[in-house]
Amino acid sequence: MDHALAVSSGTAALRVALTALGISPGDEVITQGFTFVATWETILDAGAIPVFAELDETLCLDPADVAKKITSRTKAIIPVHMCGAQARITEIVKLADQHKIPVIEDTAQSCGGRLHGKALGTFGKMGCFSFDSVKTMTAGEGGMVITHDRDLYTKVAEYHDHGHDHNPKVTRGLEKRSFIGMNYRMSELQGAVALAQFRKLESVILPAQRKNKAKIKQALSKIDQIAFRDIPDPEGDTATFITFFLPTAQKARAFNKAMAEGGAGAIYWYENYWHYYEQWEHLLEGKSLMRTGYPFRTESGQVRRRYAKDALPKTAEILSRTLSIAINIHMDQQIPKIISAIEKAAKAI
Repeated sequence: MDHALAVSSGTAALRVALTALGISPGDEVITQGFTFVATWETILDAGAIPVFAELDETLCLDPADVAKKITSRTKAIIPVHMCGAQARITEIVKLADQHKIPVIEDTAQSCGGRLHGKALGTFGKMGCFSFDSVKTMTAGEGGMVITHDRDLYTKVAEYHDHGHDHNPKVTRGLEKRSFIGMNYRMSELQGAVALAQFRKLESVILPAQRKNKAKIKQALSKIDQIAFRDIPDPEGDTATFITFFLPTAQKARAFNKAMAEGGAGAIYWYENYWHYYEQWEHLLEGKSLMRTGYPFRTESGQVRRRYAKDALPKTAEILSRTLSIAINIHMDQQIPKIISAIEKAAKAI
């Protein structure tokens, strides 16, 4: 990408990207029902309506279902590169281009990932990243927006800084303003940490994660009933997670229970409160602090959009069988325990 803007968080990155694209009340933005809540919170904060599409075995947006969800009100699509690996981003961008709809890539969980050599976050109009404490590349907190489009860059840069027009010929504080903005600036301390982390991303962090993931995958590969997540380009995987499927939800729970008893429980996304659609009670019940109930209701009390718990049956079926093990660079002591737990869990299914 030609332009990059550091911001205060990954959430801020999504929010300023939506603003730069002009996303407004009444617009629809398609995204997925397996993501961190910030993806759709920022859509609602812009006054727009999140429209949720199904996953496929990549654990990212299913392009076929996205095509079904596009309407005349669709003004953006936000695919999320979940759990360190790629969405079917070329297919999604091709579909979006056919309808002249911009794509914002939520790359919060997949910084450093690639698809056939091309960096994730660079396929759409804008790419958004998070550098919070649990991400592969962390500054403790922070985020980034990247784009090829100079005009979009100018908009996000000015909006994230109270509308300052950033005229280099004018002393800061004396500039004019093209439009109103907010404060989503990254601190200098966060920036310094992020730069240090960035220098290690390709040479230290990603190679270590890939080595550790390979060791765990080798143990899981010995179990006939386990299938692995579909990764469009395994070489471009950041190896932030190893994700696998059991044949049924019952077996996924049994496998995870046995792993937990071995001291190395996996993540069962189907019951995860922060990342899975059916567990988002504040969305499903339309909870808001605003007097009118906005963004779920209009000022007159009319419901803007209802979200049914069973609206994504394919996503539910996939995630009910899905387990993930988080990978990091310091796992020398953890890996033997994880492998032992896997061997014990194999007997439980």
